[in-house]
Order: sequence, then structure tokens, then C-alpha cells
Amino acid sequence: MSTIHPDPEATGAQTPHLDFAGTTPYEDYVQADVLTHLQHLRSDDPGEMVFLITTQVMELWFTVIVHEWETAAHALREDRVPVARDALKRSVRELEALNASWTPLAQLTPAQFNSYRAALGEGSGFQSAMYRRMEFLLGDKSASMLVPHRGAPRVHAELEKALAEPSLYDETLALLARRGHAVPQAVLGRDLTQKYEPSPEVEVVWAEIYANPDQHDELVRLGEALTDVGELVWRWRNDHLVATRRAMGSKTGTGGSAGVAWLEKRATKNVFPELWTARSHV
Repeated sequence: MSTIHPDPEATGAQTPHLDFAGTTPYEDYVQADVLTHLQHLRSDDPGEMVFLITTQVMELWFTVIVHEWETAAHALREDRVPVARDALKRSVRELEALNASWTPLAQLTPAQFNSYRAALGEGSGFQSAMYRRMEFLLGDKSASMLVPHRGAPRVHAELEKALAEPSLYDETLALLARRGHAVPQAVLGRDLTQKYEPSPEVEVVWAEIYANPDQHDELVRLGEALTDVGELVWRWRNDHLVATRRAMGSKTGTGGSAGVAWLEKRATKNVFPELWTARSHV
């Protein structure tokens, strides 16, 4: 982890290496100059900078969370549950940081948001390809969400691949089946390009696992890691809803979305649904 050190001459410490033939090794690794020059403002309003940078930071968090969940899914496929759980635990900390990204935007008044809203044009958060990959990994699949990305072949191909692959929850249920739990074939063999729908049989499986923690300790801990993820995804959606409601009320969202009405519907949905409902039967 890099830290900011005081002036070595002022403290009497040994002078660090300061003379480099090209860019610094730090710059070569972090690409800070690229990151800090990606802000191309479209209005004269001083508040646009924090809106743009906060959105860009969110995209970076989406990217690392996708990496963690893909790592976890791959590990579950290979029955490496501790590796998967470690990736999920890291993603929980990353989700906490992602959710905190709403703080600079959470108290925007309508007048403040309107001062640069026109600069967004048809741009809207639902067009984020990396966020869409997050949703696909959570089992919220929708082929129609590939349509906005037809003009970007690489992005479209990545989303098409993610649409057809097992979600993080699909891999979890496949693991439970390999461990001898009665996950129905209709769930295991479902069309992976479709949104995951709750199954009463899967609810029974999770209830049995949670009712016998000594026998299924590893699976209970996996279930709790997934539940932590699900809780923070729910909080993300609700924080998004509140920030949007404060900034623009019930007006139509940018890009033609339904705005608050669409976010309200999303905020009522839980990912990994049977992990929540099974608790009523333990």
C-alpha cells in the first residue's frame, strides 16, 4: 500500500530515489496521469466534476467486484469453497466502498442536479456495461440489456458471454447438488440466459443446511458470505433510489428510463432469494 511520506530533507531521513529516465514506477503501475485526465466536463457548473468523478469511481468498483465474483464462481465450479468465500469476503468490503460512493451525491437538490443534468444527454446509469455484468453474475439476466451496446463490439461480446454463463448463484446451487443436496434438475438445467426465479425446493435445501450447522458448516459459511453480498446489493439499490428521489423526484430519468419508479421496483428485489426466505423455516 502506498503512503504519503513527509519531506525526507525536513526530517533528516535518507533521500529516496527521485531521478527517473521516464515516468515514475508508480505512474507506470497506477496510470494516475491517465485516470486524472479522464474528466471532460460538459457544463460550467462546478458540481459536475464531483458527479463525473464519483460515477467513474463507481465504474472502477464495479470492475473489481466483477473480478471477485468471477473468481468466486470459478472456484465454486472447482469445489474450492475457501477460495470462493475469500473472494466474496473481499467483495463485501468493496461493496461497502461502492455504496459509500453515494455520499457526495446523496444530498443533491433538484436545482443543483438540474444545473448540469442536460450535459448527460441520453446517458444513464442503466447503460453501464460493467454494472450489467454485475447483475448477470447475481442471476438477474436480460438479453434486452445487450441492445444498448451493439455499437461497441468488444463490450457486447463480453456481455453476451456473461449472459450465457452460469451466475454466481448457479455455481453455488451446482455445488450443493454435487454435495448431495436435492437441488431440482429444472433449476440445474435451466436456461442460463434467463433471470433466476425462486424455487421452493431450493428453499428447502437451504433450510436443511441452516438447520444443521455442525453437519454443513462450510456451506453455512458460504451461504452467509452470499447473504452479506445480497444485503449490500440491496443497500446499493436503496441508496441509489434515495439519491435519485432527492435529486429529481419522480421525473423521467436520463436516457428515457422510468427514473424513481424503476428504481423502486428494483429496490424490492433480493438476490439469492432462497437464502432469505429459508430463514423462516429454520
